[in-house]
Amino acid sequence: FQVGLLALFPGSMFSLWTLQILHDCLHGSLLNKGRQKFLFGIKRKDLQNSLLFWGSMPSAFGYYLYLKYGHLTHHKNLGDEKSASLKQLFESDQKEFEDGDVLFVAHRMKLKGEVGPRFNVGKREITMSISKSGFNAWKEGRPIRNALAFVASFMYERFMLIINDLVVAFTGRNYFFPNKPQEFHDECAKYCRCAVLVRGLLLKLAGWKSMLFLYLSETLWSIPPHPACAMFVTNHGSSVDAATGECIPSSSTYAGRWYSIFTLGTNYHCEHHDFPTIPLHRLGELRKFAPDFYRKGTNDNVFGIMKKVFARPEFYACMDVGILV
Repeated sequence: FQVGLLALFPGSMFSLWTLQILHDCLHGSLLNKGRQKFLFGIKRKDLQNSLLFWGSMPSAFGYYLYLKYGHLTHHKNLGDEKSASLKQLFESDQKEFEDGDVLFVAHRMKLKGEVGPRFNVGKREITMSISKSGFNAWKEGRPIRNALAFVASFMYERFMLIINDLVVAFTGRNYFFPNKPQEFHDECAKYCRCAVLVRGLLLKLAGWKSMLFLYLSETLWSIPPHPACAMFVTNHGSSVDAATGECIPSSSTYAGRWYSIFTLGTNYHCEHHDFPTIPLHRLGELRKFAPDFYRKGTNDNVFGIMKKVFARPEFYACMDVGILV
């Protein structure tokens, strides 16, 4: 019980902060942009890669592989239905994921295209998608049922990622992505082996409760009724601008100064997609500089937002709409 409470707060907050800091590192806005070399002559790019790799540990499943292979392409391909198919994502022969966010939104949003991953068992082809199995249990107008289905599928998939890390660490291959180049599998294996070693050391020193704490910290902020869930489940919906009638594929959650601190600026998601290299502590200022381009107010009801999202699922990032803004 104490582990659960500590994971809920402050564990989940610190886990989200870790993701946001590593995310800034990936976009090049964490380190001094005027310097190309740092302590001991380490080059800027090498330091960024090291921070991204080792800064993802200790973790239960971690954020590294998503950030390394799926986030920058998410910015590039957001709203492209050809890049947002689960089948395409799992069967691609490209090193990067076409849109890494599809791995998350499939639990709670409508997607176009076929489902994956698929495995051949004998003469049969089996589709095995935890996210779609959970999403298929949704019923429109039933927010509590849908939220529970989301929590179940999301938490179960995150747990299976821990198991998959062990498989990758021992075999050197991520079997969910069979067509990706060897470079991808080598990087997966390197990360998983280091992560598993760190987890093993943590288990030895602090026992199984330490892993439970990490698992809950990394998942709780993403699911209801956690306040941070509101911005996580609405950052790429299909909301319509009341003034223009156009679909908006990226949105922010404005729930006050303390909410922005609690989420470390992750709530300013629309601003981030407009200016991806602006550091996290400056994103909130964009509404002052360009008030005509962002919603006014700071009183978003995070629980009302979650209720609306889970009552009626939307397409991912205006995927089913003709106009993008």
